[in-house]
Formats: sequence, C-alpha cells, structure tokens
Amino acid sequence: MEQSSPWIILLAFVLFLLFLDFFVLHKKNKQPTMKKALFETIFFVSNALLFSFFIHWVYTTGLVDNINNLKPADAVVKYLTGYFIELSLSVDNLFVIAIIFTSFKVPSQHQHKLLFLGILGAIVFRAILIGVGLVLINKIHGMNIIFGLFLLYTAFKMLKKEAEHEAVHEPKGIMKLFRISKSFDGGKFITKVNGKWVFTGLFGALISIELADLLFALDSIPAIFAITTDPFLVYSSNIFAILGLRSLYFFLSNMLEKFIYLKYSVFSILVFVSIKLISANYVDIPEWFSLLFIGLSLIIGVYASLINVKRGD
Repeated sequence: MEQSSPWIILLAFVLFLLFLDFFVLHKKNKQPTMKKALFETIFFVSNALLFSFFIHWVYTTGLVDNINNLKPADAVVKYLTGYFIELSLSVDNLFVIAIIFTSFKVPSQHQHKLLFLGILGAIVFRAILIGVGLVLINKIHGMNIIFGLFLLYTAFKMLKKEAEHEAVHEPKGIMKLFRISKSFDGGKFITKVNGKWVFTGLFGALISIELADLLFALDSIPAIFAITTDPFLVYSSNIFAILGLRSLYFFLSNMLEKFIYLKYSVFSILVFVSIKLISANYVDIPEWFSLLFIGLSLIIGVYASLINVKRGD
C-alpha cells in the first residue's frame, strides 16, 4: 500500500487540476483570451515543474517502487527530460487539433470542453499504452532498437508530409463509422434529426481528437523510453505534458502557422531520442545533455520562426 501512495497522490493531483480548470477557470465555457491562456500555460507548466520536488521526495524516502535504483536527483532529471520531450512532441499535436476544429467547424465556445474530455481519455489510454510498452521493452531483447527505428521512420515521415495529417483526422472517415450531423445543438453530443437520433459534429471532433492522441502516443511513449523505463516517471511526465497542452493550444492558436520552423525542432528531437534508444546498449548519453539538446532545439525553432515572421512583416 505504501508504494501505491505516490500513484494515488499523482492521480488525485491531476484530477484536482482538471476540476480546477473546468469548473473554476472555464466555468463560463468561453474561449480564453490570449492573456488568460498564457497565464494558464504558465500555471500548468509551473505545476509540472513543482512536481519534481515531489519526485525527489518519494525517491528519497523510498515510497515509490524504484525499479532502476535511481538516485533522487537522477529521477528528477529524468522526469524533467521526459516532460520536455513529451511537451515538445505535443507541438505537432497542436496543429492536428487546429485542423480537427477547422474540419468540423467547432465553435470556439465548445473547443475547451472537447480538449478537456480528450485529456480524460488520454489519462486512461496512455496508462494502457505505457504498460504495454514497458512489458515489451522488458521482455523482448532488442525492443529498444525496434522502438528507435520506429521513431526514426516517424521523424522522416513527419518531415515529408508535415502539413496535411490526413490519416488522423479526416472527418469523412469518421462519418463512415457514425451517423454524424453537422448540427451542434447547443454543445450536445447526440441530437434528433428528422425524428432519428444522430451524433453531432462535436462528437465527431471528440473521436478525432482521441484517435489523434492515440496515434501521437505511439511516437511519444517510445521516445520517453530513451530516457527512462521507470513507470512512475514515464506516466507522470506524460500526463503533465498533456495537461499543459490544452492551455498552450489556446495561447498559440492564432500563431501556429507562424511557427513554421518548430517542425524541424520536433524532427531533431525525434532523431536524437531514436539514436539514444538504438545505441542504449553501447553508449550512455547523460541526461543533462538530453535536456540541453531538447531545450536548444525548441529555442532555435521558436527563434528562427519569430525572425521569419519579423522579416515577413
């Protein structure tokens, strides 16, 4: 029971943040202004960073099942590195969400509700995928090389068809599986059309978001295995990155198209973690270098994009 306490605290804290977000920060169900979205982004990132103190404490006291015999400081560095990897790989997910909302013509006042429900689904699905991934990497020799090669393939595929993301969220594919109306009926998921019950466009958008997250999880979860295979660190870094994604979307929603070089940052990070996975049995790349590489990749991508915008203006 003692070693399950950190998991209970983690889930309770995440649910508290979700409750605070939905019922306090967004109780009026309106799209937040850029200023409010920035505040919320800082709030969620700060909570993720503050959680590192909890990580240090549980690994110091031995409250968590420390399967890799990590020192508290090493556990914190691995958690932070994993968090920033997940957050950076989520940047591509923001573009997908924007296209989903555009494809289904989701009104701005309903977008936060969809992202909130998407987070709830991600909490469950990511836990399942992480569990399966850890079983594979611990039971099958050389699985880290397979994961690394898969990430390398994903990186070059992403660079090749960066703009369209058709397979993830094309509404026509969803329409074939469900009877979906273009009506939103005041934000409902089911409505009546000509006396028959049908799903609304809001439901179609929600299914698309959940499918998109599942597909992106297939990239991001193997990526964090390059940093650690500790279940608590993998799951907590994943969940905190997802929590910040919602507010980050609303903050960047009007600027996504301007950050044209961020895709190269994501590409370089994917290539780096794939190399780290493939060479894990031969070369020990220190975590401080991983964290530095991720940070510099993102900074260069943002800086280059801003310079491009300035020149365009």
